[in-house]
Amino acid sequence: MNKVFEQQVACLAAVGGRIQSSLDQAVELILSRDGKVVVTGIGKSGIVAYKIAATLASTGTPAVFLNAGEALHGDLGMVSKDDVVVMLSKSANTAELAHMLPSIRQIGAALIGVFGAVETSLAKSCDVVLDVSVEDEACPLSLAPTTSATVSMVAGDALAIALMERRKFTPDEFALYHPGGNLGRRLLYQVRDVMRKGEELPVVVPGVSLREAMTEMSRAALGAVCVADADRRLLGILTEGDVRRLYVAGTDPGVLVDRVMTLEPKVIDEDVRLGEALDVMEAGARKVYVLPVINREYRYVGLLRMHDIVGV
Repeated sequence: MNKVFEQQVACLAAVGGRIQSSLDQAVELILSRDGKVVVTGIGKSGIVAYKIAATLASTGTPAVFLNAGEALHGDLGMVSKDDVVVMLSKSANTAELAHMLPSIRQIGAALIGVFGAVETSLAKSCDVVLDVSVEDEACPLSLAPTTSATVSMVAGDALAIALMERRKFTPDEFALYHPGGNLGRRLLYQVRDVMRKGEELPVVVPGVSLREAMTEMSRAALGAVCVADADRRLLGILTEGDVRRLYVAGTDPGVLVDRVMTLEPKVIDEDVRLGEALDVMEAGARKVYVLPVINREYRYVGLLRMHDIVGV
């Protein structure tokens, strides 16, 4: 099985060195147009084309996938004169793609080929061709599209990333296009959006006993209790982990919480993004799973749990 990896890595290196110039031309062509990128193919190439279109769309380049078979029966209507059509084919001679060519030229769209051959009539009709040809497939019969599919997909990734860099695509924009799931949640939401607040907050004043602090911790069931003064300025925190360690050590429950709480705990501002808050939780030798949330006056206004960040 290592042979499959070795062969594909070698082919990727060869193709990467070969297509740099044409890749630059493809980037410039796409940036020169005001429309979208239409990525098309059929069979395995169509599957790769679908993935490339999705990557482009999610990284700042408007793109759609066009099934080459359906294109010949009306779906070419999604192509406009300001668009760039990207065709994928190992043979550069796929009948469905060749039959699309007259319509694409009449519409006025530009054409980029990601092909495993460059001397065909279809390849010579393109404005730019990325030569992703490979000598052999990883398939022992050298028939099933394996290495050829890999290099085509990586070429598409390279195109998307180059466009992303040229467009100066930001994390904020990435979050805008990924509002669902953990990734978008961490980039798009701020601590204030998911933190526990108000009556939910576990809090005690200095001078209470460890037993009283544990009672308040149990009431809130958030894994910690914060110690704050009368103006809600944060003084320390006591977590469930602290309580377990104190119990093992035989600590008297009547001891003042001031003596056993963690002073100057990690904190997070309510205006920080969730991704940054997660970085704070994971920094250092020991992770923390709850963070006191403070405002600009260092007042305790919320509690953030790791579960609030990674949960959907």
